[in-house]
Amino acid sequence: MSRTLCIAVALVVSVLCILRLSTAEDGATEKPADPRWSKEKAWKWYNAQPWINGCNYLPSYASNSVEFWQADTFDPKIIDKELALAEGVGYNSIHILMQYLVWENNPEAYKKRFAQFLEIADKHGLTVMPQFFDNCAFGRQKDPWKRKNPYLGKQDDPIQGVFFYNWSPSPGHSRVLDKSAWPRLKRYVLDFMQTFKDDKRIIAWDMYNEPTNGGIGDKTLPLLKEVFKWAREVEASQPITAGIWNNNKAETEIMLANSDIITFHQYPIPDPERFKETGRPVICTEWMVRIRGKRVIKDIFARTLPILKAKKIGSYSWGLVHGKCQGHFQWGSKPGTPEPKVWFTDIFRDVQGTPYDPKEIEVIRKVSGVKARRD
Repeated sequence: MSRTLCIAVALVVSVLCILRLSTAEDGATEKPADPRWSKEKAWKWYNAQPWINGCNYLPSYASNSVEFWQADTFDPKIIDKELALAEGVGYNSIHILMQYLVWENNPEAYKKRFAQFLEIADKHGLTVMPQFFDNCAFGRQKDPWKRKNPYLGKQDDPIQGVFFYNWSPSPGHSRVLDKSAWPRLKRYVLDFMQTFKDDKRIIAWDMYNEPTNGGIGDKTLPLLKEVFKWAREVEASQPITAGIWNNNKAETEIMLANSDIITFHQYPIPDPERFKETGRPVICTEWMVRIRGKRVIKDIFARTLPILKAKKIGSYSWGLVHGKCQGHFQWGSKPGTPEPKVWFTDIFRDVQGTPYDPKEIEVIRKVSGVKARRD
């Protein structure tokens, strides 16, 4: 090869190297790193757990997450009694909603109450999956702002016949849509996660409940992306996730691309084969209503729990003790609706542990491995 040709070849190679380096730096040809845990790490974590069987929990004294957590209404005695009921049926985990506004009002005091809650749950053999944000806004308050934003202090009085009449989002739609509020939201997430990132009582972090719900739609997707990024900064020992709940393609893609474990909602009965193709552990974090319209779903626990357990799908049914949120009425129930013969959710009628249906309780106990007993 001539000297001239050698020089020409060297120049071409140099140019190609420079171009390759340039495009790599620009991210044009480099595939972004997967932020999630590897599948192997996710399964190692999942296989170290017992079969996850629990419920979504809101104390009977609370109509929403503000009443759950604020200092004036937080009631550890009632929580202790109710989580004892969860332990009694064989549940080993609970899924709970947090409230940003309570943290904003007094971060340290809120974390102390949260730590107290973890102690009570652990006493009863329950791990906890906290959920930071929620856009659901199906309350019936007369004030439109209250339907979409939380407020401290005394909450509105119950409206007879209305399901979750006083539900309150977190952090509230006004903050979701105001990017100037996001730095504070980030501090909220980081404060809790950095404080409890190695706490074995926390089984996982649920970042956002049904983001496009509550009438806010895709406007919430930019915040959903950011929330996952904030959580990754902590490098917590627990996995992070967000429950897929509808057919919104953009929302679902964000959740799948960022969740270490796959969680989903499906009413009334979850499909145990859903999301198995992802190759990751799967948990249904919301299911269980006994009636849809006029259609009664009979034997719902007997038709669901044994299959989920056999398929190794984690389960959090909806509701524990009947209370102030009036979860026994159906979605969209109107003021004045009479007491239903068939309850929508909840498995106990009161904090004393009166079963809604004793047969359901025995099914849950049997599948959970708790010996049948005569109450």
